Amino acid sequence: MQKNKVALVTGGTRGIGRSIVLSLAENLCSHLAFVYNSSDELAETLKQEIEKLNCEAFPIKSDVSNFNSSLDVVDQVVAKFGKLEILVNNAGVTKDNLLLRMTEDDYDKVLNVNLKSVFNYTKAVSRQMMKQRYGKIINITSVVGLIGNAGQSNYAASKAGIIGFTKSTAKEFASRNININAVAPGFIETDMTDALNDEQRKALLSNIPMSKMGKPEDVSNLVKFLAGDESSYITGQVITVDGGMVM
Repeated sequence: MQKNKVALVTGGTRGIGRSIVLSLAENLCSHLAFVYNSSDELAETLKQEIEKLNCEAFPIKSDVSNFNSSLDVVDQVVAKFGKLEILVNNAGVTKDNLLLRMTEDDYDKVLNVNLKSVFNYTKAVSRQMMKQRYGKIINITSVVGLIGNAGQSNYAASKAGIIGFTKSTAKEFASRNININAVAPGFIETDMTDALNDEQRKALLSNIPMSKMGKPEDVSNLVKFLAGDESSYITGQVITVDGGMVM
């Protein structure tokens, strides 16, 4: 496998996003840009880790929900590296609450970051990928987008929206040699799941046939496959990484 690709990953500094960034840097990419929104310190640490893997890193601080900022990010990446072959739309937030207590702002924030960002970046890279007649776009959705979850109507709506968006754009761009797929993680061990108490963890594991949570690498291994040339005949798919939970 040649390590010569250029990738852009949104929401790259933590959890699943961080694992995806490091996996692509190690296995596929000679140049990698990642978008982050909060910690400059985490971004700098990640940049150093990427460069230890013999891959040039380009961190960009930006608001993924802003369309013009997204265009600017893609322009910067193409100007710096000359091409852009892989896009991973991973940025996401949660603002959980029962619908009766959920504010309009909580709903809008989650939809704008999780779903609108996928539109923003997919549209922003589309011209470059069409010109190249090559591209891989991987959208990180969630099992919650397939089955719903009480207290997460905003999050579930955003993640279900990503699934519909993935299938529609995959049909639009298939003839241009651009593959667009979605990955739907189940419960993965990250900072978020670390906050669960023993009782919550036990209840959660009882719904997973494999009786364990996944690791960020379980997701990034699949993303690496979908971003590489071995997956050239796969498009418009939603692949769950969930220990059999949705099954």
